[in-house]
Amino acid sequence: MDNPHTKPVQFWHELINRINREYPEVVFLSEAFTRPAMMHALGKAGFQQSYTYFTWRTTKHELTSYATEVAQETSAFFRPNFWVNTPDILPFHLQSGAPSIFAMRALLAATLSPSWGMYAGYELYEHLPIREGAEEYLDSEKYEIKVRDWSKPTLAPFVALLNSIRRENKALQRLRNLRFHPTDSDKIIAYSKREGDNLILVIVNLDPIQAQETIVHWNFFDLGIAEGSFNAADLITGHSFEYTPHTWVRIDPASPGTPVGYILKVTL
Repeated sequence: MDNPHTKPVQFWHELINRINREYPEVVFLSEAFTRPAMMHALGKAGFQQSYTYFTWRTTKHELTSYATEVAQETSAFFRPNFWVNTPDILPFHLQSGAPSIFAMRALLAATLSPSWGMYAGYELYEHLPIREGAEEYLDSEKYEIKVRDWSKPTLAPFVALLNSIRRENKALQRLRNLRFHPTDSDKIIAYSKREGDNLILVIVNLDPIQAQETIVHWNFFDLGIAEGSFNAADLITGHSFEYTPHTWVRIDPASPGTPVGYILKVTL
């Protein structure tokens, strides 16, 4: 629903209830980039999903604070969908066109939230703004028919891999199980999700250009395992590693074949 915050909340409450009684499979997504109170009110009125501020959260502190908020503080009534871009919004951090920033933001969105979205053209690294200082696409599909050249280098295989990993790991299909783990660098973020015997760890380099390294300090209470070394397989590269309570990692987005982060499945 485009801009539902411009209509009475009670209208949505009645409409959603009426439609879901007859068609329970229908999902209502609130496209409301507005004040938090109104976004939350729409969630309480019945919207099953909502746009979020993830699109503009880029630093480690911003991502940690916001993801903790939606996973633990507002999850009873506000179900987030992390969009990396939209028809209306080309975030400033994508305007460099660097493929690594597109991959990094997709990795974050796909693993922080059980629902994520991307608008057409993201796979092809579309990044030209309508003018300097604007967060809107040049040659937007809102105003013209777009014919895209899918023979160009594309992020589509990586997106397909992310979605495959999500389908095969229930931990990534949950919202409230998100836990962050300390790192010694503000450029690397680490978090975990667990659902039963499915334990997933994620480590992401937030610098799309430079290699970064740090020590990750795993909170074993949050992991739900006995403290000590453990084995994990990276679901992106297929490589296996042995991890310790304080693990050194290095992630270089410029190295051929090296991802912007890791999605690790722990052997339990």
